[in-house]
Amino acid sequence: MSTENNNQATFPATRMRRVRASDWSRRMVQENQLSINDLIWPIFIIEGKNKREAIKSMPDVDRLSIDLAVKAAIEAEALGIPAMAIFPSTPTKLKTASAKEALNKNNLVNSCVRAIKKKGLNIGIITDVALDPYTSHGHDGLMVGDEIVNDKTVDMLVKQAVVQAKAGCDIVAPSDMMDGRVGAIRTGLDKAGFEHVQIMAYSAKYASGFYGPFRDAVGSSGALKGDKRTYQMNPANSDEAMREVALDIREGADSVMVKPGMPYLDIVAKVKDTFGVPTYAYQVSGEYSMLCAAAENGWLDHDSVMMESLMSFKRAGADGILTYFAPHAAKLLQGK
Repeated sequence: MSTENNNQATFPATRMRRVRASDWSRRMVQENQLSINDLIWPIFIIEGKNKREAIKSMPDVDRLSIDLAVKAAIEAEALGIPAMAIFPSTPTKLKTASAKEALNKNNLVNSCVRAIKKKGLNIGIITDVALDPYTSHGHDGLMVGDEIVNDKTVDMLVKQAVVQAKAGCDIVAPSDMMDGRVGAIRTGLDKAGFEHVQIMAYSAKYASGFYGPFRDAVGSSGALKGDKRTYQMNPANSDEAMREVALDIREGADSVMVKPGMPYLDIVAKVKDTFGVPTYAYQVSGEYSMLCAAAENGWLDHDSVMMESLMSFKRAGADGILTYFAPHAAKLLQGK
């Protein structure tokens, strides 16, 4: 909406500071609200029992064994966080060119889903559909020579999604950026009797430099051969993101995601304004880590910039945010 409105009075009749003068007034005119319901908590899981591994590049984020992941889910429910996203740190010995561990019904992700679901918690479980945690080359898809092959990868992703649905996940989240995978996964889930399982599509996922700490967390950084620019999006493009989102919606996505988050708020806003579908943003590891590092050095106030960054997603139009800050932000929102 244009700010050039001839019907608006000018100074001194209009004093914009009047409504900012007191706390109650600022709260009354606040345009956007951040709530615990907006938070999705991504966690990393490892083999073992009662095991916790610090992730050096992600302060205060640990890899958790499944029993501790269950405790994290119990904590999330108590805080009112509506959903968690599970990512595995697959042992190197199980990573292969064929990514066969992705289809193992007893792999880390599927075992974790079952363990959490046994507790009967009121919390949604989101699983990542992609092959990079399981490939020896670190890519999200299968390789033939130097090429990441699309259609064979999609076939694997459908099987992976069905295995995860059988384990009990509520939402599958294809993050691979292969063409046609949302429609194929929807068809595969429906044929297997999982028409109730949602698809949260990573529809506009960019080939970003902000993923480094995440790759450390899942152990794919050292394995990655080359880069992911043949399937993840060029950071210079926004019209292309609209085409990607439109395709995923037509193929049956229940919600869409933009990744990374803060550097791509214009994309979040454009997606929400254009399509009006449930739209999520991922405040990725690099965003998290740089804010934490600045706070640790005393350059920024941790809680202030954390909450401001989360509010920026809401202002842009996001319906929810995947963020490693989720438990801490939830406690602040609860007044703890």
